[in-house]
Amino acid sequence: MPKFAANLSWLYTELPFFDRFEAAARDGFRGVEFLFPYEHSAVEIRSALLANGLEQVLFNAPPGEARAGERGLASLPDRVEAFRASIDQALEYASVLGCSRLHVMAGVVRDVSRTAEQRATYIGNLRWACRRLAGAGVTALVEPINRRDVPGYFLETQADAHAIVAEVGEPNLKVQMDLYHCQVVEGDVSTKIRRHLAGVGHVQIAGVPERAEPDVGELHYPYLFALLDELGYGGWVGCEYRPRDGTRSGLGWLRGSAR
Repeated sequence: MPKFAANLSWLYTELPFFDRFEAAARDGFRGVEFLFPYEHSAVEIRSALLANGLEQVLFNAPPGEARAGERGLASLPDRVEAFRASIDQALEYASVLGCSRLHVMAGVVRDVSRTAEQRATYIGNLRWACRRLAGAGVTALVEPINRRDVPGYFLETQADAHAIVAEVGEPNLKVQMDLYHCQVVEGDVSTKIRRHLAGVGHVQIAGVPERAEPDVGELHYPYLFALLDELGYGGWVGCEYRPRDGTRSGLGWLRGSAR
């Protein structure tokens, strides 16, 4: 079975943030991820990781001004300076946390008539970010996200994400393949895994359509986990779902799996 990481922005939310590390370790997780760490000290987070024997496997670069509707900065032509500052801030955290993967959010489409301009900005920003991150051994990740959950998100399909990676042409740029988003947007998930796994740097899971535990819904995860094993995927699988009734009570699917 793959190795699973608890997403502490989604799991254990019944607990204060720093208590979630102990809870995850107690339940058998050896890796954690979260969305945005920036309201907390990187040193404090590192202490929580070390105290509980956990590896930080992923977090997101700053998303911009959420109240203004920004869901990432990488494709926004008028926010290049802010984007570069966000990567520098994220790199500081990655260095302290010993984290080698950073999700770089694209942002939303502002004007469909200017999509080409956004794409060019996205390519240029990703190329700059990858070169900035390479010296620290950090891989940048781009993630296709469904537009039901994030209306207007710039990057939606697996094929588009891998085309972006190819055009950027930097070895430390990979795709973050969230199987929940993939099913909502495209379906045919096992085919997408077989086709694209070589370019994938991180996998995430959730049940479809409710985004609850992966033991309910349209996707048969035991089959998909076996497929990842068959194809030799050695990376982490992030558990980014919304528990139905408390995190621990919903971990039956995990307790029956080798971690």
